[in-house]
Amino acid sequence: MKIAAQAERWPLAAPFAIARGVKDVAEVVVATIDDGQHVGRGECVPYARYGETVPGVLATINGFAGPWERQALLAAMPPGAARNAIDCALWDLAARKAGRPVWQLAGRPRPAECVTAYTLSLDAPAAMAAAAVAAPHQPLLKLKLGSDDVDLDIARLRAVREASNAKLVVDANEGWDLAALEAFMPAAEAAGVALVEQPLPARADQALAGSQFPVPLAADESVHDGEKLADLAQRYQAVNIKLDKTGGLTQALTLARRAEELGLGIMIGCMVATSLAMAPALLLTTPATTVDLDGPLLLKRDRPPGLAYADGRVAWRRGVWGWW
Repeated sequence: MKIAAQAERWPLAAPFAIARGVKDVAEVVVATIDDGQHVGRGECVPYARYGETVPGVLATINGFAGPWERQALLAAMPPGAARNAIDCALWDLAARKAGRPVWQLAGRPRPAECVTAYTLSLDAPAAMAAAAVAAPHQPLLKLKLGSDDVDLDIARLRAVREASNAKLVVDANEGWDLAALEAFMPAAEAAGVALVEQPLPARADQALAGSQFPVPLAADESVHDGEKLADLAQRYQAVNIKLDKTGGLTQALTLARRAEELGLGIMIGCMVATSLAMAPALLLTTPATTVDLDGPLLLKRDRPPGLAYADGRVAWRRGVWGWW
């Protein structure tokens, strides 16, 4: 087996702002595994929130010497972007070798076309409302909030709700404390918000234990590869599964099963990246109550061939990853 990693920069269609900062380019790393006859690929996004860097992930992947079996990989490497790229490349390689689509190898149904959220970047209320108006065919909008001014966040929510009839979810990216969440919830209920992601910092979300809110909460930064999932079920009603957090599709499939067993709703999320990173996550959309795989829609252009995006929906397309 030969493995190599390459860093790529994909310009965004517009600056993308969340509670932690702003960026105008997506930095991804693509792992390629060659067995001499077939080549598999996997894409990941190193994320500073978890102490990852592009050079660090590149070094980890380029220095990888096995194991080349996916279950053994879980024990050999910690969860994170590097393991995600390797794991997805191994799935892709296996599909090419078998001449079968990856969902069959995983014992999953073929991914069906589904609604995906479309993210509105954190901005002034009028600007976020204008962004909603500019996306009339998006049935599900995800609002980036979580500023240090919850009244301003409420104004943002109300402005978007007045501008759009779309279903809404909110992502605070750890930007509030418990008092801010409690202040926000009446407005969220009035606006018909379906889900609020990670309102409190992961280190402080014990404060949510036993709380009851009119809008369900989803753990994002608080959930990684599924450890302590039962504890999280005392604080949240759903979990956001992202392959860059779980360290690949293999662990994400296990995490989804555990979440279902605990009665947790499942959201499938992503970092801002190309369709090569989105495609593996489509295998998890069947049990998901919310799908947020809009990364390519935030880019100036997607990697060809990309997944099929139209009118707020995403569908599998042959040749992207895992099906040849």
